[in-house]
Amino acid sequence: MELFCWAGGWGLPSVDPDCLAVLTYARFTGAPLKVHKVTNPWRSPSGCLPALKTKEEGVLSQMHQIITHLRKQQYNADYDLSARQGADTLAFVSLLEEKLLPVLIHTFWVDAKNYVEHTRKWYAEAIPFPLNFFLPNRMHKQHLERLQLIWGESCLEDEEELEKEMYREARECLTLLSQRLGDQKFFFGDSPASLDAFVFSHLAPLLKAKLPNGKLQQHLKSLQNLCDFCSSILSLYFPWDGGDIPSSAPKASASEGTESEEEPYKRRNQILSVLVGLAAMIGYAFLSGIVSIQRGPPGAASPRPIAMEEEEEEEE
Repeated sequence: MELFCWAGGWGLPSVDPDCLAVLTYARFTGAPLKVHKVTNPWRSPSGCLPALKTKEEGVLSQMHQIITHLRKQQYNADYDLSARQGADTLAFVSLLEEKLLPVLIHTFWVDAKNYVEHTRKWYAEAIPFPLNFFLPNRMHKQHLERLQLIWGESCLEDEEELEKEMYREARECLTLLSQRLGDQKFFFGDSPASLDAFVFSHLAPLLKAKLPNGKLQQHLKSLQNLCDFCSSILSLYFPWDGGDIPSSAPKASASEGTESEEEPYKRRNQILSVLVGLAAMIGYAFLSGIVSIQRGPPGAASPRPIAMEEEEEEEE
């Protein structure tokens, strides 16, 4: 099985919560994955991240679908859980998606200061040219639409009041998680389960990112057991993943496959990069006045076409 996911940053093996959840679950279960950490979603066979390439079901591009497939392959982190613990897992995952996820989207993608100075800056530096000119803005728009679907039409009526309520519920969610974890190493004792992977993937980016506006981050840092929980998982399961771009981490063990930056769809991406770069240069030329269209009198000789230089930059 081959997993395509966002590359690491901020001291994490991946900056994307969904990718981080899949990576963590795979490490918990020892699933043999060949991991491709990329900074261009078009390098994925599905065009989005995360994506799992399988022999049985083709390409899976949803986090829950990927984890379900791993369970079918006998890599089940919840095998030893009781029925009560299984019910608790479903309840807490639902709580994370309803109360914490919207605030994470708002913190990283909607808050103007965080988005401009942190989120967009990281993606613009990580994504290869020329895709870094428009992919971060496209992702920004997608997250805004996702947040609007979660909030509903009420987000347009009183956004400030809704934001206060949303952050209040997120703080309560973190406090509840802290109380549930207590002094335990993991949420159900000494062995990690899927809930630990989901909680870690939501908390670790918030804990590790250097956010200019860290309202919720400060509350998380005040809950020491949740901070220790994230640090423990990083040291136990990702000791060599520093999250640098470009990645300088050594290869994983043989049981987990190799992590590579190989290009399986190189020619497709080269063509797309050239087309996007050419369109961007033409658009800039027209907008800046370098190139203009003038109407001449009938019979007048057509002006000579202006030659434009074309530059292609290939991602390593």
